[in-house]
Amino acid sequence: MKRLLMGNEAIALGALHAGVRLVSGYPGTPSTETLEAIAREKPEGVYVEWSVNEKAALEVAAGAAYAGARTLVTMKQVGLNVASDPLMSLAYIGVKGGMVVLVADDPGPISSQTEQDTRHFAQYAHVPVFDPASPEEAYAMVGDAFALSEKYQTPVILRPTTRVCHGCAVVEVEDAAPAQSGDGFVKEDSRWVIFPRTSYQNHIKVFEREAPLADELCGYRFNTLEGEGPVGIVCGGVSYAYVREALDRLRPDVPYRLLRIATPYPFPKGLVLRFLQGLGEALVVEELDPVLEDELTRLCGQNALPAIIHGKRDGRMPPAGENTAEGVLAALCAFLGVPAPGEPAFAPPPLPQRAPVLCAGCPHRASFYAVKRAMRGQRAVFCGDIGCYTLGNAAPLSMVDTCLCMGAGITIAQGLARVEPDRKHFAFVGDSTFFHTGIPGVVNAVYNGTDFTLLVLDNDTTAMTGQQPHPGTGRTMMGGLSARVEIAEVLRALGVAHVRTADPLRLDDAVQAVREAAAAPGVSAVIFKSPCVARAKRKAPLRILPDACTRCMRCVRELGCPALSAPDGQPAIDASMCTGCGLCAQVCPSHAICAEEGRA
Repeated sequence: MKRLLMGNEAIALGALHAGVRLVSGYPGTPSTETLEAIAREKPEGVYVEWSVNEKAALEVAAGAAYAGARTLVTMKQVGLNVASDPLMSLAYIGVKGGMVVLVADDPGPISSQTEQDTRHFAQYAHVPVFDPASPEEAYAMVGDAFALSEKYQTPVILRPTTRVCHGCAVVEVEDAAPAQSGDGFVKEDSRWVIFPRTSYQNHIKVFEREAPLADELCGYRFNTLEGEGPVGIVCGGVSYAYVREALDRLRPDVPYRLLRIATPYPFPKGLVLRFLQGLGEALVVEELDPVLEDELTRLCGQNALPAIIHGKRDGRMPPAGENTAEGVLAALCAFLGVPAPGEPAFAPPPLPQRAPVLCAGCPHRASFYAVKRAMRGQRAVFCGDIGCYTLGNAAPLSMVDTCLCMGAGITIAQGLARVEPDRKHFAFVGDSTFFHTGIPGVVNAVYNGTDFTLLVLDNDTTAMTGQQPHPGTGRTMMGGLSARVEIAEVLRALGVAHVRTADPLRLDDAVQAVREAAAAPGVSAVIFKSPCVARAKRKAPLRILPDACTRCMRCVRELGCPALSAPDGQPAIDASMCTGCGLCAQVCPSHAICAEEGRA
């Protein structure tokens, strides 16, 4: 039947149609909805989990694949960095059941630290990669990837980008197949134990399989070559959709060839060589790095072909960011030497610029403000991390001085403390990130006797990616309850002597907890515990008493809450946005802010 699906949902249904048995992952935009869609379907015999991080997720899936089950692992491109250790070894060891690693790249980047290109990683790890151009292709490619994985006994990467993951299309889907559990794990030391000698022998096998794999992929249904002419256009992924749309609009008189590459590694050399024969020049349209462009240039050199390859290297295409339909159209007009088509009949108005900001009532705002007030007048550095709370770097809070990657705030603070011991050093980390990669950093600090304060922002969810559970919530993606892992108990077990829990929305208590932790020697910690405002029950909105307000603007100037504004110099609260958290009432020196039912 046909269904309107988001790209991630299409991937989920493609995996179910292929008989996936186990799905694991860690939430990360733009990949998150895939695992959630599989969990929502709740098919019989399929196990789904949010793992503690991507490394754990990949290893769980590998174990199931060792037993012959079909498995899917989901993550975003920076999550692959965390999972790279097991994936590199798994490429040598191999799998028995089909294993697909969904790695969603984020050109732009729209919600990531990097624009890294997973196609490079596929080459580096010697793992095949599929690059879908649309939700429909993503649905079909999942099954193809499972089949290829089992045929060559290797993990396979599926690499959709943001516009494929979050775009919607009508997809013709089939019923879910029975979960493929294989014939069980068979003990075989020479197969599953990665001794150096085994790695050496398997490296040879991995190298030798590249040529037959590439030959097979030359005939893959989404690797296509059409048209004849002295010039060519090469594309892959969502850029193929942009190119097709542009060519449909232009309908150029210039004869051209169009090559689509859906499997960047192993590179389908035979198909590409047919494309290059007698070609004068080609424009490569791809997102992120010049992966296809460099492969074409290399093939031209190896085979003494005179074709000139244009793209990112010579400035014909932008070196970073995501492609757009308009940008690709302009590039093709310049390359083909044809005039640009007229403006579309309807031009949408420009969108207003909106800076990212913590939600009204977000407990993280209160946590940042409590630390800022506690450390006022002291020399301090505040190390941040990945999550909603990275937005604490914006004025007026200005409380995130560093942000590198998941869990790094804890260890960056330790390095700073060693070089500048006369400063106070703090590290903010979210509850989900604490479990993801924060714990080893705490162990490192305790072991090495580093003097710093850890501030855990515990809002009882993985908020930034859409309210997913984690080990501290006591809930799983299978819908059941589990043992809640208490962060305070973990910290004490690791050897942190000073651990305090505070409600950040009780400002005076929170400030006092920070002062005590900052004064404690060695590693100290404050857990700011308050639920995400998206999950908490809203209270009555607050209002400002005009007669009591002195217009000092402290509430607006110091908090930066989007529910607060000052039209014509008079502070005002937007009742439609206010959640009644009460932080501004505690900040107001003249007690001019109160709830609807009475004075705050």
